[in-house]
Amino acid sequence: MRRAASQAMDQDMDQYMGQELDQAAGQATDQATDQAAAGLNEKYLKMTTGSVEKLVCQLAVPTITIMMVSAMYNMADTYFVGSLGTSATAAVGVTFSLMTILQAIGFFFGNGAGNYIARALGAQKRGDAAKMATTGFVSAFLIGCVLAAAGLLALSPLARLLGATDTILPYAREYLFFILLGAPFIVSSFTLNNLLRFQGNSFFGMIGMVSGAVLNIALDPLFIFVFHWGVAGAASATMISQVVSFICLLLGSGKGGSIRISLRDFLPRPDMYKNIAQGGMPSLLRQTLLSLATVLLNRAAGGYSDAVIAAIAIVNRIVMISGAAMLGFGQGFQPVCGFNYGAKQYDRVKRAFRFCVMVSTVFLAVLAVICFIFAPDIIGWFRKDDLEVISVGAFTLRAQCLALPLAGWIISNNMFLQTIGKVVPASVLALSRQGLFLIPLLFGLESAMGLTGIQICVPIADVCTFLLATPLGITALRQMRTG
Repeated sequence: MRRAASQAMDQDMDQYMGQELDQAAGQATDQATDQAAAGLNEKYLKMTTGSVEKLVCQLAVPTITIMMVSAMYNMADTYFVGSLGTSATAAVGVTFSLMTILQAIGFFFGNGAGNYIARALGAQKRGDAAKMATTGFVSAFLIGCVLAAAGLLALSPLARLLGATDTILPYAREYLFFILLGAPFIVSSFTLNNLLRFQGNSFFGMIGMVSGAVLNIALDPLFIFVFHWGVAGAASATMISQVVSFICLLLGSGKGGSIRISLRDFLPRPDMYKNIAQGGMPSLLRQTLLSLATVLLNRAAGGYSDAVIAAIAIVNRIVMISGAAMLGFGQGFQPVCGFNYGAKQYDRVKRAFRFCVMVSTVFLAVLAVICFIFAPDIIGWFRKDDLEVISVGAFTLRAQCLALPLAGWIISNNMFLQTIGKVVPASVLALSRQGLFLIPLLFGLESAMGLTGIQICVPIADVCTFLLATPLGITALRQMRTG
């Protein structure tokens, strides 16, 4: 009897403790849910009621830093490799188009998923946003693995395809090998950075990207001049830096109220990829065509000399810095646009758009004047002993400066159309600069004017793109006013 009574008491105690534990667990879950909801509501109110000018600037500072840092990866390699000779410098320029392809895929999944996430958070649908974030990230990493394997199996043909000449090929092979090893991490880093940015947490993306860039700048001279690894040293420094950035960005997901990447949220369904494609296709088209245009420019320049390829590569890096700054500013605008468009706050969207256009145009105009005046000195920083590189590069840079201020209007319109889900006009505008204008102009002007045609085709393409962007942007603004 005593044993039976004791067992009954034990069962009652176990039942009581189980109820207490279940109640405590339920309270903890409810508390975590309430905290997440409170964080989401706070961010929603901030994005839909705060000053749009202030919000754009706050979000743009980290994104500008991130884009500038991304540009500095190749800029640092070009600078340090410049001491190894003109062919080595040209090899870095040749492989730039591959880096652009990897960025394109990262932007496709990052912007595609991110645009959806921003609108979902604006509509207060956090669960849908979480599934989209994980699906975009995992898909990007897997595609990076496929590209790495394919590229490593066809290293020499790939280098030739990108525009390497016989003298450039050995350097290009070395550089490509390490870049391809890091391809999954490069693609995923750009995806993670954009996922954080569209959630209004670009600060954590900045930390991840800056840490990799600082490491790259430190490792470049160590690997090239101390270890004497040459071009392979520059490429391996970039690869290691991108892996470090990837780790930091992955750890940063879930911080500051942002969505944590969780494999249980991975949903590789057609409807998920349809949404990614709708938001990311303009970025993919823009970056892919940029890569194709770079390949064609390199191949056209290769018909003259390695010095011409090197000069074109240096100018591309310099202009890329200014473009990176403006893309960063536009990316600061996108979360504000996405949240307020999802919340149907159309007046705030238009005000943020006008602010973005004004600031970017003024900045680019000032930068264009500076680069035009000091073009020979700027090119000389990279190859001071090669007069042909300086001469060709200075003329090319000055030609591009003439149309540089127009990029403020072009980039702002592209970001605006992409974020509000205007897939067709955004894709047309993304296609236009390289696909509709630059590539045809390159073939036509090079045939008619030789090297000069190669040097002036980019600014002419910019003018044509500006003329196309104007009606597309104005039409979307008018439709939103009546929507």
